[in-house]
Amino acid sequence: MIEDPARDAIRRAAQLIRAADALLVTAGAGLGVDSGLPDFRGPRGFWRAYPPLERLGLSFEEMAQPRWFDTDPRLAWAFYGHRLRLYRQTRPHAGYAILKGWCDRMPLGGFVLTSNVDGHFFAAGFPAERVVEQHGSIHRLQCAAPCRDEIWPAPARDLEIDMESFRAAGELPRCEACGALARPNILMFADDRWIPDVTRAQRERFVEWLGTVRGRRLVIVECGAGTAVATIRHAGERLAEQLDATLVRINPEARVEPEGIIAVPMRALDALTRIERRVRECEPS
Repeated sequence: MIEDPARDAIRRAAQLIRAADALLVTAGAGLGVDSGLPDFRGPRGFWRAYPPLERLGLSFEEMAQPRWFDTDPRLAWAFYGHRLRLYRQTRPHAGYAILKGWCDRMPLGGFVLTSNVDGHFFAAGFPAERVVEQHGSIHRLQCAAPCRDEIWPAPARDLEIDMESFRAAGELPRCEACGALARPNILMFADDRWIPDVTRAQRERFVEWLGTVRGRRLVIVECGAGTAVATIRHAGERLAEQLDATLVRINPEARVEPEGIIAVPMRALDALTRIERRVRECEPS
């Protein structure tokens, strides 16, 4: 008989979720892979999604910088315009609904802390007041300068993009106040122009919620948080220690973890589906 290395972790995770008073979901880019979104881990993964950028020798870290809106705005908007269209056209996978169901059943509710800019938690029905978008959102724009601290929704019309030359065509998004070029309200690398107002307000609500769950049975479910940019991973570990919570780490590369962390070495959708099955098996009929 082949031993299932995830079986015990799934059983323990289900027990914790059934008994929890509150649930915190922490999510990185790996959560979206099961929806069909590209995996940007390492240059090869990024270049599989964007072959023209391989020809230019540009990595994700080099491309995701605000300087391109100054030096090559059509390249910058080809990258972000393509991602915006992709995120709009892609439906969140069934794992999001499982996570939302767990949050809805908690006596003290749930919260989401994510580095993802795709807006998929909102598309899956999570309430706006219970989500922190740590790095902003591609669905919001700001002035690239910026001329002032104003943020507005991205236009409904998608940009036309020549994938061969990887250039955005036509009129590029403009600031509603000064008419200069606009950019996504996303925290990029080497970025001193990001306007954090929306994320700051989200964090304030998050801190308030954390105050209500202190001393209660909190479970943190981490999905797809990598180590290249470990913001979400570190945040979950820190909160687990501060609030005496157990962290369930769902990641194909999760193996031996520190005490207090349950490692589930699977992709998000498979792991969430199996945990949910165990949760339901033990619910009273």
